[in-house]
Amino acid sequence: MSIKVENVFYTYQPGTPFENRALTNVSVEIPEGSFVSIIGHTGCGKSTLLQHFNGLLMAEQGSVYVDDVLMTKKTVAELRKKVGLVFQYPEYQLFEETVYKDIAYGLQREGLTTEEERGRVLDAMRIVGLDEEMAERSIYDLSGGQKRRVALAGIIVMNPSYLVLDEPAAGLDPAGREEILGYIKNLQKERGTTIVLVSHSMEDVAKLADKIIVMHQSEVIMEGSASEVFRNEEKLTEIGLAVPQITVLWNKLRRSFPNLPEDVYTVEAAKKAISEYMGGGVK
Repeated sequence: MSIKVENVFYTYQPGTPFENRALTNVSVEIPEGSFVSIIGHTGCGKSTLLQHFNGLLMAEQGSVYVDDVLMTKKTVAELRKKVGLVFQYPEYQLFEETVYKDIAYGLQREGLTTEEERGRVLDAMRIVGLDEEMAERSIYDLSGGQKRRVALAGIIVMNPSYLVLDEPAAGLDPAGREEILGYIKNLQKERGTTIVLVSHSMEDVAKLADKIIVMHQSEVIMEGSASEVFRNEEKLTEIGLAVPQITVLWNKLRRSFPNLPEDVYTVEAAKKAISEYMGGGVK
């Protein structure tokens, strides 16, 4: 099972002076159970691609499949249940009076009993680190980070097979950023949910993603593991991206200590490599 995008083209406002080709012959696959990150400069087509995953946008050419079912006007409603999409700054979309009501809103047509609904809501709250006593809190009494978690819980409560997130940590402080990304990673581990993450943070991408897709000027120009993508530092720099900062530092360190391993893209990997190099002396 997977999301498959095959030879997809998409143009905004075609036939007008504002015509803009957003996707050009894009083909990617999001394997079930994976953590995939999509990176690229603003305007390269990342968000447009995400919206094809659950049919908010329909390809003008090409095909999108979710679990081998072609995305069409007839199938889109059913397939959207499998693909949860979280926009940037989702807290701006909260509208109910309380945390519980906002998270439960999408369950109204599920035909659940009161007990079943409450169980689903509280489980979604638990996954994003919200205590049960917050269920009756007003949305307007929450911090920005808490609102972000409520919005995320409102998608998780629908049990999507695929969770697609457009810069979910944007605007958060470092602690809030670590929290929200940690909850997302735990969701993948706990439920096996497939995660698709758009991020401008190369550090987050290197730490979390099994597979990285690089976009530039409406096209996919590179994909692979963190090692496969980030070793192309020259190409990434050419298109305005960068490798993680720890990698820049590591490459400088290797000039003095050439026996250190090459492929280091996270702080954790750097600490482990130094510890092993020094015979286990670094903790």
